[in-house]
Amino acid sequence: MQRTLILLKPDAVSQKICGKVIARFEEAGLTIRGIKMIRLQPDLLREHYAHIADKPFYPEVEEFMSSVPVIAMVMEGAEAVAKVREMLGVTDSRKAAPGTIRAEYGKDQMVNVAHASDSPETAEKEVRRFFAEGELFEY
Repeated sequence: MQRTLILLKPDAVSQKICGKVIARFEEAGLTIRGIKMIRLQPDLLREHYAHIADKPFYPEVEEFMSSVPVIAMVMEGAEAVAKVREMLGVTDSRKAAPGTIRAEYGKDQMVNVAHASDSPETAEKEVRRFFAEGELFEY
């Protein structure tokens, strides 16, 4: 079993599609282990997006990601990282395959419904970044 972090981005929250997206993950056999709504602060965003924080477009990413609260969740299941990424589709919604979440609800490379961990190793770090141990549940 694997855990992965998913952030339902401001566009998903604003479009009121979070329930639909979460339902798709659950219907695919994934289990919610933690979920909360948070407003992302600059320090957390800079840490999370450290790999692009020095790029000229980063301020736009930070502005977008902090514009409204996001839904942070930890999903668990067999091959959860790969399964979530396959369900979402490629990062650029305009290039996402039909039937994927991003193709259905996304707009472009940034406004693309969700962030998802890109590897099991990254998932471990991201889960710890957004969730304290007491915020994850077994049932």
